Amino acid sequence: MDELLGIGEVAARSGVSVPAVRYYETRGLLTSVRDTGNRRRYPRTVLRRLAFVSAAQRVGLSLEEIAASLAELPEGRTPTRADWTRLSRSWRGRVDARIAELEALREDLDGCIGCGCLSLRRCALSNPGDAASAEGPGSRWLRQARAGRRVG
Repeated sequence: MDELLGIGEVAARSGVSVPAVRYYETRGLLTSVRDTGNRRRYPRTVLRRLAFVSAAQRVGLSLEEIAASLAELPEGRTPTRADWTRLSRSWRGRVDARIAELEALREDLDGCIGCGCLSLRRCALSNPGDAASAEGPGSRWLRQARAGRRVG
């Protein structure tokens, strides 16, 4: 059997805090065994799972979506590169959409920040009379970017 790692070593090696490791375990993303002192011990494969969780979160997946993906991994063996590739294949569309949002945001940043007023209360260009409130909650610029429309 592979050497088991303590929670502190898992946290240090993965870059994930100890409380986050515990939380992920309560959410079913990770599993541990308990030693005779009732301390959590993790197989080395947990480091790959944590890397997967971190990458999935950066893509924008919820913990529920991540848990569902991880549930598709094979039981009783270490996941292979092909397993990880299969799971992450569906992210491409999400990543492309995120890139489009960021590009739209980048193109429109200088319009507001570049004008120099830096005051949304006074800015007649960005939201005169708070007209955007009629469009619903959240950032209208983000909604427009997600819809593929140029802002401004």
